[in-house]
Amino acid sequence: MLQQFYKKISGSIFKNSAWGIFSNIFQNILFSVFFIVVARKYSTDDFANYILANTLYSFVVAFSSLGLGQWFIRELITTNSKQILINKFFKIQIFVGVFFYVVNLIIAVLLYQNQTIRTLSIFIGINVIFDNVIYVIKYINVAEEKQKKSFIILTVEAVLKFGAGCLLFIYPIPIVYLSIILILLRFVTLNLFIKIGSSNLVNIKAILQTSIDWTEIKKLLISNWSFVVIGSISIIYWRMGNILISKILQAQDVANYEISFKLFSMAEILPVIVSTSIYPLLVKTYQESQEKTIQLFRRAFVAYALYGILAFTFIYSFSDAIIPFLFGAKYLNTAMYCKEMFLTILIFPTALLQANLLVAMKMEKKDMWLNLISLALNLIFSLTGFYFFKSLSVINFSIFFSFGFFHILQDALLIKRKIISVMHTISFYAATISIIILFYWGSKIINEYVLFIGFWMIVTTIIGIFVWNMYKENFAKKIKLQFYKR
Repeated sequence: MLQQFYKKISGSIFKNSAWGIFSNIFQNILFSVFFIVVARKYSTDDFANYILANTLYSFVVAFSSLGLGQWFIRELITTNSKQILINKFFKIQIFVGVFFYVVNLIIAVLLYQNQTIRTLSIFIGINVIFDNVIYVIKYINVAEEKQKKSFIILTVEAVLKFGAGCLLFIYPIPIVYLSIILILLRFVTLNLFIKIGSSNLVNIKAILQTSIDWTEIKKLLISNWSFVVIGSISIIYWRMGNILISKILQAQDVANYEISFKLFSMAEILPVIVSTSIYPLLVKTYQESQEKTIQLFRRAFVAYALYGILAFTFIYSFSDAIIPFLFGAKYLNTAMYCKEMFLTILIFPTALLQANLLVAMKMEKKDMWLNLISLALNLIFSLTGFYFFKSLSVINFSIFFSFGFFHILQDALLIKRKIISVMHTISFYAATISIIILFYWGSKIINEYVLFIGFWMIVTTIIGIFVWNMYKENFAKKIKLQFYKR
């Protein structure tokens, strides 16, 4: 019965999210290639300046939408005054986007004396305004169940950005001019969203003529403050490292961190996409019974944990060859820092799964506080570490230990709610640590490539035997059941 439920719901989710999955993967491939081209074609200093300008923009854009997307979708579905709501929300987002664009410029001036970073921030920061407008239209499409339009337009944007990167093979464009080209292409994307992606629900003239009750907006922000916090923590958590590195270490360290993070982001894609399918299942099963939720969670947990180990062992074995090949010989030493960052991938997938479970159980405020604690620990570990060691490793290990503490706090909550047991938690950490230690010492004896292939052949064989035995057991039960029915 439970398996039939999973099959039915999973099929529905796959059908609805197939476009999103394909679009997301395709976009990330193109964006990653663009990133590699920029890293190879520009000096380390120019590349670092571009990264820092983008980091500031990423920081600001985390706050610029005010975390009201979920509220807007809910109201749009239920309201009888759809057009009025859209016009008001659209106008608010434009005003807020302009405000945070100015904030972005002020932060750039206060933090950096480098004129290139300030100039890049002038152009790259315009994305804050564009993003706010595009987000409104994306939210409209979600409410109208027309996400396919958004995915298609975002894919077009990825192709255009990839094309801009290819221009560097033809002509050496200064980094500031490249940022101007990218903004012009983003403007094209914005127009596509307004004209094609908005389902004719966006009228600029009507939006400008709409009056806004600022008292109502103030109340709205106060009642939804937690969305702002949750929506921005992730960006701050990861981008904070780059700003600290830029103020304490060298431009080379900024580039090393960003390259490591880019590879880490690519490794995140699969668990993040899968989580968009797992989360609705967790919500539905939890509404029916806790037992169903526990069974689903356990199956998913094993898969997530194995993926984390797979990603880490792959980077550990191949990063020394992959990074110089992709980014050039000047980043030959980046692999060491990349391996350090990938320690976090060992616990990231399962932490993501547990976060989804907490939200499904309507414990999102507790999840928010756990995220805040993790962010605070990351900052404390980083500043303390830099006091003693001026090394990029400080940031990588600060992320790992703060994220590990976040995972342990999640475990404690789930143990308290009797979703998982203490033995489950101990087994996970013991198994993960043992495998990594064995893999580390094995790499001292055996070629890393051979070790990776041999290790995963053994793991795959064990999983295959387990699945086969489970299949035979289920098949035997079905035959036995049919016999008794006769």
